[in-house]
Amino acid sequence: MPRVKIIAVINQKGGVGKTTTVANLGAALAQSGQRVCLIDLDPQSHLTLHYGIEPGPDTRSVYDLLTGGADLAAVTTQVSEQLSVVSSTIDLAAAEVELVGTVGREQILRDHLRQNPLPYDLVLIDCPPSLGLLTLNALSAADEVVIPLQPHFLALQGLGKLLETVALVQRRINPVLRVSGVILCMYESSTKLSGEVLGDLKNFFAGSRASNQPWSGARIFNTVIRRNIKLAECPSYGTTIFEYEPHSNGAADYRALAEEFLSPAPPQPAPEPAPQSPPENPAAESPAANAMPAEGSSGPANDV
Repeated sequence: MPRVKIIAVINQKGGVGKTTTVANLGAALAQSGQRVCLIDLDPQSHLTLHYGIEPGPDTRSVYDLLTGGADLAAVTTQVSEQLSVVSSTIDLAAAEVELVGTVGREQILRDHLRQNPLPYDLVLIDCPPSLGLLTLNALSAADEVVIPLQPHFLALQGLGKLLETVALVQRRINPVLRVSGVILCMYESSTKLSGEVLGDLKNFFAGSRASNQPWSGARIFNTVIRRNIKLAECPSYGTTIFEYEPHSNGAADYRALAEEFLSPAPPQPAPEPAPQSPPENPAAESPAANAMPAEGSSGPANDV
């Protein structure tokens, strides 16, 4: 059986469309014939609620997987023929404290996912909006990282810290980990800021192509997720955009994203030659350069 591809969907900034992307991209991939498992690693349980699963005191969840020794099958809910969800409960918020004395606590999820052959093609992990132990478990288990990003400057500020954390985990825990792509969510093509952020991202990743950083091969997906009120409404009905409003822009965008997601990444452009003279007004340069990690950055000072 081919090895399952495990993808951590991460952004430590909340409200950027991370859970929306996991829920609806997962559903679109399942509709395309992929066998998909979604893991809700956020104590807020938003992905769980998105699929109409009501977390309660008797719910077997990812908390039992991490702290109670339950196996993956026991905490998995089949929501359709091709799609399963590992739910979360508020108890997961206590996991970091409960696991503080556990040896190898950053690799518990990885051990469970590799313990037995998984009946899936893809596993998508919805991570909490932080860089704590739960996110480290996702990074330790994953082959790839996908970053949903709202095209705002503050979102770029957090991207540099996130990339440094990925690099640190790759060096110390998970040598195969890499950043495979960035998805722009809540995109408004009519605003100048969206275009500027997209340009900054392209320049940054193009400048990383020749490096050995885990994001050197990352692509910015051509499909952007447009701001769409229907995407915000469907979680309250416990369903995805494809059941709630299948003809909306949100449904069209996630179908297109799933198609692009499954296609081979195109060759990434090489960085453009550096200008021979400095810019006339350095102060006018985009601030995004300061938001990104420098080449060769050693990452955060704290240990993983």
